[in-house]
Amino acid sequence: MQAFTVHQGLVAPMDRENVDTDAIIPKQFLKSIARTGFGPNLFDEWRYLDKGEPGQDIATRKPNPDFVLNQPRYAGASVLIARRNFGCGSSREHAPWALGQYGFRALIAPSFADIFFNNCFKNGILPIVLPESQVAKLFDEVAAFPGYRLTVDLPRQVVVKPDGDELPFEVQPFRKYCLVNGFDDIGLTLRHADKIRAFEAERLARMPWLGMRSLG
Repeated sequence: MQAFTVHQGLVAPMDRENVDTDAIIPKQFLKSIARTGFGPNLFDEWRYLDKGEPGQDIATRKPNPDFVLNQPRYAGASVLIARRNFGCGSSREHAPWALGQYGFRALIAPSFADIFFNNCFKNGILPIVLPESQVAKLFDEVAAFPGYRLTVDLPRQVVVKPDGDELPFEVQPFRKYCLVNGFDDIGLTLRHADKIRAFEAERLARMPWLGMRSLG
Protein backbone atom coordinates (compact mmCIF):
# COMPACT_ATOMS: atom_id res chain seq x y z
CA MET A 1 0.00 0.00 0.00
CA GLN A 2 1.28 3.46 -0.84
CA ALA A 3 2.41 5.33 2.26
CA PHE A 4 0.87 8.68 3.15
CA THR A 5 2.92 11.36 4.88
CA VAL A 6 2.55 14.85 3.36
CA HIS A 7 0.48 15.36 0.22
CA GLN A 8 -0.23 18.55 -1.69
CA GLY A 9 -2.91 18.39 -4.33
CA LEU A 10 -5.51 20.17 -6.42
CA VAL A 11 -8.93 20.15 -4.77
CA ALA A 12 -12.20 19.06 -6.42
CA PRO A 13 -15.59 19.71 -4.77
CA MET A 14 -18.34 17.09 -4.56
CA ASP A 15 -21.19 19.35 -3.49
CA ARG A 16 -23.72 16.65 -2.54
CA GLU A 17 -24.78 15.13 0.76
CA ASN A 18 -25.21 11.38 1.32
CA VAL A 19 -23.12 10.27 -1.65
CA ASP A 20 -23.47 6.50 -1.51
CA THR A 21 -21.09 3.81 -2.67
CA ASP A 22 -23.34 2.87 -5.61
CA ALA A 23 -22.82 6.39 -6.92
CA ILE A 24 -19.08 6.14 -6.29
CA ILE A 25 -18.80 2.86 -8.23
CA PRO A 26 -22.07 1.42 -9.64
CA LYS A 27 -22.98 -2.19 -8.97
CA GLN A 28 -22.34 -3.49 -12.51
CA PHE A 29 -18.61 -2.90 -12.01
CA LEU A 30 -18.36 -5.05 -8.87
CA LYS A 31 -17.85 -8.33 -10.72
CA SER A 32 -14.07 -7.93 -10.64
CA ILE A 33 -12.05 -8.50 -7.47
CA ALA A 34 -8.74 -7.69 -9.18
CA ARG A 35 -8.55 -4.34 -7.35
CA THR A 36 -7.46 -2.61 -10.56
CA GLY A 37 -9.15 -0.75 -13.41
CA PHE A 38 -11.93 0.98 -11.44
CA GLY A 39 -10.73 4.59 -11.81
CA PRO A 40 -12.34 5.21 -15.21
CA ASN A 41 -15.74 4.24 -13.77
CA LEU A 42 -15.60 6.40 -10.65
CA PHE A 43 -18.97 8.22 -10.33
CA ASP A 44 -19.88 6.55 -13.62
CA GLU A 45 -23.59 7.44 -13.73
CA TRP A 46 -22.84 11.12 -13.07
CA ARG A 47 -19.66 11.29 -15.09
CA TYR A 48 -21.06 9.95 -18.39
CA LEU A 49 -24.28 10.53 -20.33
CA ASP A 50 -24.49 6.92 -21.52
CA LYS A 51 -24.86 3.80 -19.38
CA GLY A 52 -21.56 2.20 -18.50
CA GLU A 53 -20.83 -1.52 -18.61
CA PRO A 54 -17.71 -3.48 -17.64
CA GLY A 55 -15.15 -3.74 -20.42
CA GLN A 56 -16.38 -0.71 -22.36
CA ASP A 57 -13.83 1.41 -24.19
CA ILE A 58 -13.82 4.67 -22.23
CA ALA A 59 -12.86 6.54 -25.40
CA THR A 60 -16.30 5.74 -26.84
CA ARG A 61 -18.22 7.10 -23.82
CA LYS A 62 -20.07 10.43 -23.72
CA PRO A 63 -18.77 12.56 -20.80
CA ASN A 64 -21.25 14.75 -18.94
CA PRO A 65 -19.80 18.27 -19.35
CA ASP A 66 -21.66 19.50 -16.25
CA PHE A 67 -20.13 16.94 -13.88
CA VAL A 68 -17.45 18.45 -11.67
CA LEU A 69 -14.66 15.97 -12.46
CA ASN A 70 -15.12 16.56 -16.19
CA GLN A 71 -14.43 20.28 -15.84
CA PRO A 72 -10.90 21.21 -16.99
CA ARG A 73 -10.17 23.25 -13.86
CA TYR A 74 -10.36 20.08 -11.74
CA ALA A 75 -8.32 17.82 -14.02
CA GLY A 76 -5.76 15.92 -11.97
CA ALA A 77 -7.41 16.64 -8.61
CA SER A 78 -6.13 14.45 -5.78
CA VAL A 79 -8.04 15.93 -2.82
CA LEU A 80 -11.83 15.66 -2.74
CA ILE A 81 -14.03 17.75 -0.48
CA ALA A 82 -17.55 16.50 0.14
CA ARG A 83 -20.62 17.11 2.25
CA ARG A 84 -21.86 15.06 5.19
CA ASN A 85 -22.26 11.26 5.21
CA PHE A 86 -19.98 10.59 2.26
CA GLY A 87 -19.66 6.89 1.36
CA CYS A 88 -22.97 5.71 2.80
CA GLY A 89 -24.82 2.68 1.45
CA SER A 90 -23.29 -0.74 0.87
CA SER A 91 -19.93 -1.77 2.27
CA ARG A 92 -18.24 -2.39 -1.10
CA GLU A 93 -14.47 -1.95 -0.90
CA HIS A 94 -14.53 -1.16 -4.61
CA ALA A 95 -15.50 2.42 -3.66
CA PRO A 96 -12.12 3.40 -2.17
CA TRP A 97 -10.42 1.33 -4.90
CA ALA A 98 -12.10 3.52 -7.54
CA LEU A 99 -11.30 6.76 -5.71
CA GLY A 100 -7.67 5.79 -5.24
CA GLN A 101 -7.23 4.57 -8.80
CA TYR A 102 -8.70 7.82 -10.11
CA GLY A 103 -5.98 9.64 -8.17
CA PHE A 104 -7.53 10.81 -4.90
CA ARG A 105 -5.25 10.55 -1.88
CA ALA A 106 -7.32 12.47 0.66
CA LEU A 107 -11.03 13.08 1.27
CA ILE A 108 -12.40 15.88 3.45
CA ALA A 109 -15.98 15.96 4.73
CA PRO A 110 -17.99 16.72 7.89
CA SER A 111 -18.75 13.00 8.25
CA PHE A 112 -18.28 9.63 6.54
CA ALA A 113 -20.14 6.34 6.66
CA ASP A 114 -18.31 4.07 9.13
CA ILE A 115 -17.46 1.10 6.89
CA PHE A 116 -16.37 3.32 4.01
CA PHE A 117 -14.25 5.34 6.45
CA ASN A 118 -12.47 2.18 7.63
CA ASN A 119 -11.99 0.89 4.08
CA CYS A 120 -10.27 4.11 3.03
CA PHE A 121 -7.52 3.65 5.61
CA LYS A 122 -7.00 0.06 4.48
CA ASN A 123 -6.47 1.24 0.90
CA GLY A 124 -4.09 4.16 1.36
CA ILE A 125 -6.66 6.97 1.31
CA LEU A 126 -6.86 9.45 4.19
CA PRO A 127 -10.45 10.45 5.11
CA ILE A 128 -10.43 13.66 7.15
CA VAL A 129 -13.33 14.84 9.27
CA LEU A 130 -13.54 18.62 9.72
CA PRO A 131 -16.32 20.76 11.20
CA GLU A 132 -19.10 21.55 8.77
CA SER A 133 -18.34 25.27 8.92
CA GLN A 134 -14.72 24.68 7.86
CA VAL A 135 -15.77 22.39 5.03
CA ALA A 136 -18.32 24.96 3.83
CA LYS A 137 -15.57 27.60 3.74
CA LEU A 138 -13.35 25.27 1.72
CA PHE A 139 -16.17 24.86 -0.82
CA ASP A 140 -16.41 28.65 -1.13
CA GLU A 141 -12.65 29.05 -1.57
CA VAL A 142 -12.40 26.25 -4.14
CA ALA A 143 -15.18 27.88 -6.18
CA ALA A 144 -13.55 31.31 -5.96
CA PHE A 145 -9.97 30.36 -6.78
CA PRO A 146 -9.20 28.10 -9.77
CA GLY A 147 -6.21 25.89 -9.08
CA TYR A 148 -6.97 25.80 -5.34
CA ARG A 149 -4.61 23.37 -3.60
CA LEU A 150 -4.35 21.99 -0.09
CA THR A 151 -1.46 20.39 1.74
CA VAL A 152 -2.39 17.45 3.95
CA ASP A 153 0.25 16.79 6.60
CA LEU A 154 -0.58 13.49 8.29
CA PRO A 155 2.36 13.39 10.76
CA ARG A 156 1.33 16.83 12.07
CA GLN A 157 -2.40 16.12 11.55
CA VAL A 158 -3.17 19.41 9.82
CA VAL A 159 -4.63 20.55 6.52
CA VAL A 160 -2.70 23.60 5.32
CA LYS A 161 -4.55 26.14 3.18
CA PRO A 162 -2.87 28.30 0.51
CA ASP A 163 -2.74 31.27 2.91
CA GLY A 164 -0.92 29.17 5.51
CA ASP A 165 -3.94 28.73 7.76
CA GLU A 166 -3.90 25.26 9.37
CA LEU A 167 -6.94 23.10 10.07
CA PRO A 168 -6.18 20.37 12.64
CA PHE A 169 -7.85 16.98 12.38
CA GLU A 170 -8.01 13.83 14.51
CA VAL A 171 -6.87 10.38 13.45
CA GLN A 172 -6.51 7.21 15.50
CA PRO A 173 -2.84 6.48 16.28
CA PHE A 174 -2.95 2.94 14.85
CA ARG A 175 -4.52 4.11 11.58
CA LYS A 176 -1.97 6.91 11.36
CA TYR A 177 0.87 4.42 11.95
CA CYS A 178 -0.40 2.15 9.16
CA LEU A 179 -0.84 4.96 6.63
CA VAL A 180 2.49 6.66 7.35
CA ASN A 181 4.28 3.33 6.93
CA GLY A 182 2.17 2.05 4.01
CA PHE A 183 0.92 -1.02 5.91
CA ASP A 184 -2.32 -2.69 4.84
CA ASP A 185 -3.52 -5.80 6.71
CA ILE A 186 -1.13 -8.04 4.78
CA GLY A 187 1.77 -5.66 5.29
CA LEU A 188 1.12 -5.63 9.04
CA THR A 189 1.29 -9.43 9.11
CA LEU A 190 4.45 -9.60 6.99
CA ARG A 191 6.33 -7.55 9.60
CA HIS A 192 6.46 -10.84 11.50
CA ALA A 193 7.40 -13.04 8.53
CA ASP A 194 10.58 -14.39 10.21
CA LYS A 195 8.66 -15.38 13.35
CA ILE A 196 5.93 -17.02 11.25
CA ARG A 197 8.48 -19.06 9.29
CA ALA A 198 10.27 -20.09 12.49
CA PHE A 199 6.98 -21.17 14.07
CA GLU A 200 5.99 -23.20 11.00
CA ALA A 201 9.41 -24.92 10.87
CA GLU A 202 9.30 -25.77 14.58
CA ARG A 203 5.75 -27.08 14.32
CA LEU A 204 6.62 -29.24 11.32
CA ALA A 205 9.64 -30.66 13.18
CA ARG A 206 7.37 -31.68 16.08
CA MET A 207 4.50 -32.90 13.91
CA PRO A 208 5.98 -33.99 10.55
CA TRP A 209 2.73 -35.61 9.47
CA LEU A 210 1.29 -32.13 8.96
CA GLY A 211 3.55 -31.79 5.96
CA MET A 212 2.34 -34.97 4.30
CA ARG A 213 0.07 -34.63 1.29
CA SER A 214 -3.06 -36.65 0.97
CA LEU A 215 -2.94 -39.18 -1.84
CA GLY A 216 -6.55 -39.06 -2.58
